[in-house]
Amino acid sequence: MNADGLLVHYDRIADAPEAINRLRRFILDLAVRGKLVPQEAGDEPASELLTRIAKEKLLLAKAGGIRDKPALSPVAEADQPFQVPTSWEWVRFANIADFSAGRTPSRNDATFWNSGDHAWVSIADMVDGRVLDATKETVSSKARDKVFGSDPEPAGTMLMSFKLTIGKIARLGVPAFHNEAIISIRPHLPDLDGYLFKVLPQFARQGDTKGAIKGSTLNRDSLSNILLPIPPLAEQHRIVAKVDELMGLCDRLEAARSEREGTRDQLTTASLARLNAPDVETFQADARFALDALPALSTRPDQIKTLRQSILHLAVRGRLVTQDPNDKPSAVRAIDAPELAGRLDAEIPLGWRWVRVEDVADSRLGKMLDKAKNKGRPYPYLRNTNVHWFDIRLNDLKSIALVDAEFDEYRLQEGDVLICEGGHGIGRTAVWRGGPDNLVFQKALHRVRPGPHLDPDFFAQCCFVYFDAGIMQTYFTGVGIPHFTGRALSKLVFPLPPLTEQRRIVAKVDELMVVCDRLEATLTAAAATRSRLIETLINSALDPSPLEEAA
Repeated sequence: MNADGLLVHYDRIADAPEAINRLRRFILDLAVRGKLVPQEAGDEPASELLTRIAKEKLLLAKAGGIRDKPALSPVAEADQPFQVPTSWEWVRFANIADFSAGRTPSRNDATFWNSGDHAWVSIADMVDGRVLDATKETVSSKARDKVFGSDPEPAGTMLMSFKLTIGKIARLGVPAFHNEAIISIRPHLPDLDGYLFKVLPQFARQGDTKGAIKGSTLNRDSLSNILLPIPPLAEQHRIVAKVDELMGLCDRLEAARSEREGTRDQLTTASLARLNAPDVETFQADARFALDALPALSTRPDQIKTLRQSILHLAVRGRLVTQDPNDKPSAVRAIDAPELAGRLDAEIPLGWRWVRVEDVADSRLGKMLDKAKNKGRPYPYLRNTNVHWFDIRLNDLKSIALVDAEFDEYRLQEGDVLICEGGHGIGRTAVWRGGPDNLVFQKALHRVRPGPHLDPDFFAQCCFVYFDAGIMQTYFTGVGIPHFTGRALSKLVFPLPPLTEQRRIVAKVDELMVVCDRLEATLTAAAATRSRLIETLINSALDPSPLEEAA
């Protein structure tokens, strides 16, 4: 085993999101292969332990403690998943433990439920690897007598899920019944309990599963035939103690990682907060500090999303570029909108105007789809699934029949802004950059065609900020499935800088988004490298080199 390499390089993989979970699995992999603790010559071999278990099983069956079932066949060498030490044995689960699934009383009989008499466990109640002290639901003594026909499982019993979520394990801290997706497990020899609790889940997840509507499931036969590597009993105890020790170390590593992530998030938030509430005199320095510091503060590609949002909010609030006194304010009639200034958390700069969409652009909904009424030649059209934030995807285009006059009315022109009118993507906005010259749009989209005072990219940025800040949603109507009506869009009020400043803002946003793209690409590449390194180091640790084997 070459675990030293994993430890040497751990600092390079410590911040990978999957690092701690993969380390936990690695520890268990070592444990079940006999590589976590040394074998000792004085230990009773597992073959003798299995003989004792078989005798105990027979006694339990005679006493009526378990049903008398024939032992399953021994595990052939060809069926063994991997080699284990010579003092170990492979065995089938049902040869060393008894198990039984639970039940769910009828929901139609209220007298069975939530009386407080007996705890009743569902998979949602279980925290993997922990003691279960409370359940969301209880069942009555009537359910105990009429449905279960027995007392609840005693505290200390091992539970494991085997349907939908396979291998989730917990130990009862209170007596309880459980549902039919969970088995209660009773080892024939109680001393096996600790080892089984550690290793059974990973082998259950490798069992012969069957497909189900909501996931995979094991049945009684596949549960019975789960293959398990069994060490000598004394070694089992050493393994359990070492696993507990190392899992405690993993807990501390995970806590340290969470603390590092929390510190980074706080520093990132503080840096971006100085941008979102900028001091005019220090803004340029604050912006440069944030951009310089973020690579060191960020370890995940998704953290760049916050920076992108901050850049766009600054743009729409007039904080991203300096105002030029030579810019000519828009000639569009301004309106008063103090409540929007409050929602944006900023007064708009001198020279800007609050305007309505209808004052600076032509907006309309697309063509309704109606095969009975749509006549003429077929034209490809965009729908809401084609429009994403700042991106129009020309995949899976469909066609609609239009007469010439309708085609002229619904034909897209370069610079048109498209906004999703309803459904899952409501509010998503993108600018049409040109492409097929016969493309139209259907009723699920608004088209906003800017006039001479409005830059389409600046308006798309406003739409994103309004949606992100919850302002656009105040213009939606409808219960259940909201819609952004044409009338509401025409009355939408937004801040309008001078056209020359709009273009400077758009150029600066584009420049900073390139920086974000580079940061994101770097973090994505680093994350992929960490993931590959984790797998390489763990595989190396689990599979010794030929030199090590020879030694």
